Amino acid sequence: MLTRVYHPNATCHTQISSTAIAKSLTNTSKINYSHSSVIYYVPKKEKMQRQPERKKEQEEEIRDHEKDNKNHEDEIPLMALNHVSRLCKNVEKSVEFYTKVLGFVLIERPQAFDFDGAWLFNYGVGIHLVHAKDDEDYKLPNHTDNLDPMDNHISFQSEDMEGMVQRLEEFKIKYLKRTVGEEEGAAIDQLFFKDPDGFMIEICNCEHVKLVPQRSIGRIKFPSDRHNPPVELGNDDK
Repeated sequence: MLTRVYHPNATCHTQISSTAIAKSLTNTSKINYSHSSVIYYVPKKEKMQRQPERKKEQEEEIRDHEKDNKNHEDEIPLMALNHVSRLCKNVEKSVEFYTKVLGFVLIERPQAFDFDGAWLFNYGVGIHLVHAKDDEDYKLPNHTDNLDPMDNHISFQSEDMEGMVQRLEEFKIKYLKRTVGEEEGAAIDQLFFKDPDGFMIEICNCEHVKLVPQRSIGRIKFPSDRHNPPVELGNDDK
């Protein structure tokens, strides 16, 4: 025996399982599950009504993200690292270190400065050396042979770590070499050493380490004229 169950506002019909229709036809008062074949009339309008609602929700989410990013851009203008300033006891000796060991180039600095120093530049960043006065030794780090990766330091990225090791050995510069992150499948090689005044410097090959923002990736500015790390979408972008 064929049983037909009608929905009050049905505009089209289709044959579906009794289990599915039990979830769809909430207004149907009686459904006989004893029959082997049942034809249900399901309103197409009600089946499709979720689609525009979801589209509206997605549009609201996009507007919220754009508003959030716009507010952040309004707070902080586009910036980039310009230079690192270093006090030094001997400007000439420090210039020799940063040019010969690290490949920086000596450039002119404003003549208005009335103190001894030097400007160097390369790789998109500057090193500004300032001669330390006799009574400013306390501003310099304690110059010891101890190399602690946890000390304050600046880090440069290199694609040729072995070449950097050879250069350090050529200039008889003490260094600490280590590899981290092997268990995570993203090993990072690191070299730590000090400049003539005891400031820590790191050389690493971090170019393949993924950048995973904890918030929206739209907040991060990537310069087009230099290497950028591979990026993995954060939770807000998925």
